[in-house]
Amino acid sequence: MREANDFAETAGLIANLDLVISVDTAVAHVAAAIGKPVWLLDRFDACWRWLTERRDSPWYPGLRIYRQKRPGDWDAVLAEVVDDLGNLPR
Repeated sequence: MREANDFAETAGLIANLDLVISVDTAVAHVAAAIGKPVWLLDRFDACWRWLTERRDSPWYPGLRIYRQKRPGDWDAVLAEVVDDLGNLPR
């Protein structure tokens, strides 16, 4: 990301990716806003905008949420991501 000095350049870099896996950052929002698939790794005490009763987002159709079931439990989140990555077409 050293090459990106603003959100336009960030979007340009993201445009070359197939999938963005990120925690809740500006990169996740930029990627989702330009229509890239985003897998969001979300903490247990999630921000209200991620709506705790769903795994998708009404604002970003290509976003999938992977949420901690217990505070601090990133291992389970990452195991689910690894499993889903293994199910992607090659």
